Amino acid sequence: MIEVSKLSKDYRDDGTVTHALRDVSFSIKPGEFVAIMGPSGSGKSTLLHILSFLDRPTRGIYTFLGNDMQTLVDHELAYTRNKEMGFIFQSFNLLSRASVYENVELPLLYAHMPVGDRRHLVEAAIESVGLSDKILVEAGKLSGGQKQRVAIARALVNKPQIIFADEPTGNLDSHSGAQVMEILQKLNDEGHTIILVTHETYTAEFADRLIKIRDGMVESDIRIEKRRHGGKDFFK
Repeated sequence: MIEVSKLSKDYRDDGTVTHALRDVSFSIKPGEFVAIMGPSGSGKSTLLHILSFLDRPTRGIYTFLGNDMQTLVDHELAYTRNKEMGFIFQSFNLLSRASVYENVELPLLYAHMPVGDRRHLVEAAIESVGLSDKILVEAGKLSGGQKQRVAIARALVNKPQIIFADEPTGNLDSHSGAQVMEILQKLNDEGHTIILVTHETYTAEFADRLIKIRDGMVESDIRIEKRRHGGKDFFK
C-alpha cells in the first residue's frame, strides 16, 4: 500500500536549513496497524503529513497504491486523499455549530455524492461509533470522547482504505481515550489500515508494528506480537 525510499524533508528559514526527515525508508502493507512514535521535534508529524498528502517531500520516493506521489498534481492528490484516506486529529476539527450528521457528511459533500446516496453511508458511520442517539445534536455540545467518535465516523464515511490518526487521544481522559483506541482496533480487525502517530505508550500498544523516529530518522521498526487476555492487549 505504502512504500517510501530515502524520504527527506528540509525547511529553509533565512538561510538556515532544518532537516525534518532524513532518508526515511519503509513499506506498509494493507491491513497493518502501525504506530509512529518519537519525541517532540523528531519528525513524526512531518512524516504523517507527507504520507497523507498534506505536504510533499524535498527528496526521495513515496509510492501510494502503486502511484508515485511526485507525479501527481495538487488536484489529483486532493482526489486521492478524499477517496482513499480518512483522518482523525487530536483537536477533532469539527464544525461546532453543525450537527453530528452534518459533520460526518462533509467528505461526501466534497466528493459531490448525490443526496440520496449519502444518507445511508452517514447513518451507518455514526452507528458504527455508537452515536445514533446523538445524530442531530450540535457537535459543540458533545463531550471530548463523543467528539472524537464523530471524527472517526467522518473518517470512515467514504470507506477509505487507510486511516491516519494524529494523537487521537491527546485531548481525552483515559476512559474516553481507551474507547477511541478500541474503536480503532475494531476497524483494523475489519481490514482497515491504520497509521497512528502518538507519544503515548498505551495507545501504541494497540498497534501490530512500531516505528520510532528520532532526529528525522527511523531509529527502530519492530513487529509487535500480542495476545488477548481478559479483554486487554499484552506484549508477548
